[in-house]
Amino acid sequence: MRKMLNVLYVTNPEAYLSKDGENLVVKIANEEVFRTPIHYLEGIVTFGHMGASPGLLGMCVEKNVTVSFLTEYGRHFATVQGTPRGNVLLRRTQYRLADSEQESATLASTFIIGKIANCRTVLRRFVSDYGDRMETGEVEKVSKLMARNVLKLSKKPGLDEVRGIEGESARSYFSVFDQLIVNQKNHFFMRGRSRRPPRDNVNALLSFLYTLLLHDTKSALQTVGLDPYVGYLHRDRPGRLGLALDLMEEFRPYMADRLALNLINRQQLGASDFIEKGSGGVMFKDDARKVILESWQKRKRDTLVHPFLEEKIPVGLLPYAQALLLARHLRGDLASYPPFVWR
Repeated sequence: MRKMLNVLYVTNPEAYLSKDGENLVVKIANEEVFRTPIHYLEGIVTFGHMGASPGLLGMCVEKNVTVSFLTEYGRHFATVQGTPRGNVLLRRTQYRLADSEQESATLASTFIIGKIANCRTVLRRFVSDYGDRMETGEVEKVSKLMARNVLKLSKKPGLDEVRGIEGESARSYFSVFDQLIVNQKNHFFMRGRSRRPPRDNVNALLSFLYTLLLHDTKSALQTVGLDPYVGYLHRDRPGRLGLALDLMEEFRPYMADRLALNLINRQQLGASDFIEKGSGGVMFKDDARKVILESWQKRKRDTLVHPFLEEKIPVGLLPYAQALLLARHLRGDLASYPPFVWR
């Protein structure tokens, strides 16, 4: 497992990235505002439209620094990366299993077991924290439904049934997500998931955090030599990061949903931090994006004891740990893939 270095987030849409020797240089209106040696970085995420010089991108490819370009809404636009790592036998195994519906269903079930179990923990913690002050009946009802769905998934259902269970669980989870928001209720509410574009402040925040998580999960899979585009639950589609989307399912509640709730309930973000566009979509102001990114990076520096490895690791290394375990399973070193389950 590699050491977690730095991901640089460039939030100003007018920023242009260029190369000076072995350094990354960020300029706004032709004025230098930031400089760092490229070897300090493992990834760059940039929001906006100015882009980067061919020289800088070439250096990033050579140094295996992944560069992701996102729109101002936080939607993934393009990624530049170096030569994939790992041996061909691992990827051939990955592709062979993806061609088998039975094998795909088994792995898809495992990813979704992790997701549902972690969603249930989010709900149970809410009941534990607020059960003596608020009505939690609906939340507890959904928690029990999720426990039943985990049992269903453990019985090795087919791929279509896995998708049905995942869809039911997601709808039920987000049907009570609004109750988990205990402050600023007039401006932060959940009436169901909306994407492309997000239609309210909560959906905008969740979509943005999921995009950051996807970048990290994709990088983790590339690190261990897996193809992030060929998945098991998320099937092949041009440009779709199928395996990265599969793997990130189990991290959504723990790394993204929890952070979103903390930012809202602790009032680190407010209604004035969001802008409604003419199309009906919602996006952040620049200062709010910086608050979110700082909180995201701080969250990744927190530590936990990994439930399978039984080692204390930074939260930011969770995708790398799980990608490593997935690769070991595909190589035959582990009989099954152990999903990350938050306790």
